[in-house]
Amino acid sequence: MDTVTLGPDDGELVLTTDKTGPAAKTGHRLTITFSDWTGTVDFDGTEPTAVSLTVVLESLTVLSGEGGLTPMTAPEKAMARTNALKSLKASKFPQITYRSTGVSPVDGGYRLDGELTVAGKTIGKQVDVTVGETGSGWDVAAATTVSHKAVGLKPYSLAMGALKVADEVGLRFHAAVSK
Repeated sequence: MDTVTLGPDDGELVLTTDKTGPAAKTGHRLTITFSDWTGTVDFDGTEPTAVSLTVVLESLTVLSGEGGLTPMTAPEKAMARTNALKSLKASKFPQITYRSTGVSPVDGGYRLDGELTVAGKTIGKQVDVTVGETGSGWDVAAATTVSHKAVGLKPYSLAMGALKVADEVGLRFHAAVSK
């Protein structure tokens, strides 16, 4: 059995938020990335048999904030980072993990059945991964959503809930895997 290990040098892991509430137009939709993550793929021959991903929350960086009444400033990005880490309970649970429990081929890639653990709560999570062959390896991508409520988190809010982060956040993964 062979194992391939991936990290930030191989691709990116991006989280996107939306906003809701009566004052939603005043807030920003965030684009967040992580600079410390590790993914592993176990292979039996050429077929993947297991996938895992570990994300170190302290590596969270707010890349941008779209919308709002004014452009997002550096101090606002720093505050958004602090609020995100607090919402994710990063001081008590410093990592998010995903572990596949099954890998099945589908058109254009694989379907992962697995367990996502956020802030100490584990839920079942299915993710479709697309795989395209390139001259030097494979282009791997996945996109999914995760509900704050499903993992037992309360979305960040302010002004007594007039502005809050939407329950579902988007997650995109992209990596280039060498042969």
